[in-house]
Parts: sequence; structure tokens; C-alpha cells
Amino acid sequence: METQTASEYNEVIGLCKELFKKKTQDYGTAWRILRLPSLTDQIFIKAQRIRSIQEKGTQKVMDPIKDEFIGIINYCLIALMQNDLHADPRMELSFEELEPIYDKWVEETKDLLANKNHDYGEAWRGMRVSSITDIILMKLYRVKQIEDNQGQTIVSEGVVANYQDMLNYAVFCMIKLNHNDN
Repeated sequence: METQTASEYNEVIGLCKELFKKKTQDYGTAWRILRLPSLTDQIFIKAQRIRSIQEKGTQKVMDPIKDEFIGIINYCLIALMQNDLHADPRMELSFEELEPIYDKWVEETKDLLANKNHDYGEAWRGMRVSSITDIILMKLYRVKQIEDNQGQTIVSEGVVANYQDMLNYAVFCMIKLNHNDN
């Protein structure tokens, strides 16, 4: 039996995957040139724009905030895929080659969400989109610190777990924004 959260999650990911597919058709896999810290910075730019708009209450570039959350989701998935593909020297991969890797990370991240939702009782539903945005930014600063430490941690999760958490938080924001529940 599929939960409401699982159904909403699948709907958001379906939208993200369709955009990823179309951008892969338009641009190829130019993102393969990016190192993980560059992908982290791309996510940072999107999260910072969201926070800036939230704080100012207005925006001058009319691209919707939802598009930025979609970008965070897809950049997190690209970072996870890039992590898997680090030994593959090819710059160009077809969507058909990438789709199973994309789907693998979606499923692993969705499973993580299900486990955390079980333990936390879907606490995210009571949170504000602005608070979730702040948590995404905090996790970005954590990833940047881990990257600056050449991936070494003493007691903390690594970058993969943080990318997965940011992906899930961005999905939460999309779900909340789709229900105008900020």
C-alpha cells in the first residue's frame, strides 16, 4: 500500500525526471565536467536564491521558486550519479544509460525518507518552507566543510547522505508548495 507521502514524492520526482530527460536531450551531459564541489555550489546558488526571495518577499527574476527546488533535486541526483560515475571517463552518456542510475538514487533516497518518516512521524509536514530552506543551506555548508576536509569526517555522515537529505527536503518543499502550505 502506498502512503500519501510516497504518492506525493513520486509525483514530484516524476516532474523532476521529465525535466532531467529533456535537459539531457537539449544539453547532453555537459554536467559531467563538474566536480562534486561545483555541483554543491550549484545547489547553493539555488537555495540562496530561494532564501533571498523569502526574506525580501519579492523577486525581480520571475522564475518560480518551485523551479529552484526542482533544480536542487536534480542537482542532488546529478551529484549522486557523478559520485557513482567518478571512474567513468566519458563526457557524454545517453539518458537511457543514466536513467537506471537516476532511478537507483531516487529509490535509495525515498527509502531513507520512509525510514526517517517512520521515526520522526512526518514532522516535516509541520515545518515552514522557509525553515526547510534554511536546513538545506545548513546541509550545504556541512558538505562544503566536508569537501574542504577532502571528504574526511570524524563522526559525521558524508556528502552522499547530505545530498540525499537535501533532495528529500527539497521534495518536501515541493509537496508543501503544491498544497500552498508554507
